[in-house]
Amino acid sequence: MAKCAICGKGAYFGNMVSHSHRRSNKVWKANVKSVRVKTPQGNKRMYVCTSCLRSGKVERV
Repeated sequence: MAKCAICGKGAYFGNMVSHSHRRSNKVWKANVKSVRVKTPQGNKRMYVCTSCLRSGKVERV
C-alpha cells in the first residue's frame, strides 16, 4: 500500500466488531492517488493523499 509523500498517511489497522462482539481484522486504506507534482528539480510522479491535494499542499502539473 502506498503512503502519501507529503504527510505520510497510509493504511492503518484495527478490529471489526460484529453485533455479537466477535472480532476480525480490518484495514482502512488512505485515499492515495498517483499525481504529477511540480518540484524544484522538475516534474515528478508521486503518491499524494486527496486531503493534501485539496488543501493545496501540492502544486500539480
